[in-house]
Amino acid sequence: MKIVFLGTGTSQGVPVIACQCAVCQSEDARDKRLRSSVWVCRGEQQFVIDTGPDFRQQMLREQVTHLDFVLLTHGHKDHIAGLDDIRAFNHIQRQPMDIYADELTCDSVMREFYYVFLKNKYPGIPQLSLHVIEDKEFTVNNINICPIKLMHCHLPILGFRIDNFAYITDASHIEETELNKLKSLDVLVINALRKEKHYSHFNLDEAVAIATYLQPRHTYFTHISHYMGLHGECSKTLPAAMTLAYDGMTIEL
Repeated sequence: MKIVFLGTGTSQGVPVIACQCAVCQSEDARDKRLRSSVWVCRGEQQFVIDTGPDFRQQMLREQVTHLDFVLLTHGHKDHIAGLDDIRAFNHIQRQPMDIYADELTCDSVMREFYYVFLKNKYPGIPQLSLHVIEDKEFTVNNINICPIKLMHCHLPILGFRIDNFAYITDASHIEETELNKLKSLDVLVINALRKEKHYSHFNLDEAVAIATYLQPRHTYFTHISHYMGLHGECSKTLPAAMTLAYDGMTIEL
């Protein structure tokens, strides 16, 4: 399985245009973060988790020419706003794109992209096939996917485990029953917004504590705001087997 970080950033705490802070002015490419998403290739299957506002740019950068399906963690704009650009894959693949999400997120998609679901469809709009998923393992094209229930402040959202890889973003709390689903991982990807505590996202210390408890072979932190500081400097402070992810980073399992 190959995992590519399409984006490792966030809309939370985004500075004003032309910000002069050290991170925004950094020449280190690892400090340039688009909105968080991953592209996963497992055998012949290819899919993404989340389609934020930078989805089109990310697909072009990684030269992705085929997607089999999309998993969505929740319905906030920084995680679904790029769905309109699925139309390019519709055109190439000649079929609707399967979208898997919980009921709340499907409702958000139908509200934000209402024109996709009208009875009299406008020519050229995206073709989306929504599939509501529940709190149980499901299979897509022979891939077993285990949803992980998370809380994003007061909003219930989902993470996903596929084989020994798990993707957690925007979480601020994980119940013990859900943590138990994250044991024996090779790779854990988890959000770490900044060093200071935040009301709706794990900060770095909280994310490190979860990784320490779960003991995956390697942990990658994502959904990083510019308040985290420079990638190179922050990375030096992390425990062994824990790493700040960066856009374009590729993991092979």
